Amino acid sequence: MRIAAVLFDAAGTLITPAEPVGATYARLAAQHGVALSPARIEDAFRRVFAAAPANVHPGEPPARAAELERAWWRARVRETFLAADGTARFRDFDAYFAALWDHFARGAAWRAREGAYAALTVLRDSGRALAIVSNFDQRLHPILRELGLHDAFAEIVLPVDCGAAKPARLIFDACLARLGVAASACVYVGDHAQLDVEASHEAGMTPIDVTELASLADLPARLEALESDVQP
Repeated sequence: MRIAAVLFDAAGTLITPAEPVGATYARLAAQHGVALSPARIEDAFRRVFAAAPANVHPGEPPARAAELERAWWRARVRETFLAADGTARFRDFDAYFAALWDHFARGAAWRAREGAYAALTVLRDSGRALAIVSNFDQRLHPILRELGLHDAFAEIVLPVDCGAAKPARLIFDACLARLGVAASACVYVGDHAQLDVEASHEAGMTPIDVTELASLADLPARLEALESDVQP
């Protein structure tokens, strides 16, 4: 196969939190009157996030969708603390949530996955189109700009852009239409078994599980192996 385009998931694939989510939640919560262990919050967050509905708002313009995305996250954060300790009481929950929201809107709260910059440079120089298909909210654009990653991508497609979220095929198809390439000529790189690996395969692309790579710097060699029909 000839790989014309490489599509990426964002959080967990290209970027990861600079500190564990539970640690951030706990550190900021302590400043607002709630003392819980990072491990307890992390466990609750993962359970709540896994069970949550998609943060997608079809038919809404970007500004209104941004408000709804923020409200979605407020509900998930509230559920996280109820799941961690139903007796926890913030002095001002909205002030806590605002601090948390603003924290994760900054590039400093994130770091590029090891090997990301090197891989993107090699892939772009090879003439392949690069894109992101992510369920992230609209904060992703400034985060990627601050990390120096944004300009590497020809397209960045989020739920707000098409009214759908992974694993729905529509979000993948929206990106492919923008790129003007066939799914069969694309690789999708992600970290989630269902939302990334299975969903991109169902959309007709070749999936690569980023957790199987020691570093993203290994990605170009994996693509060369696929093009050669050689098992890596």
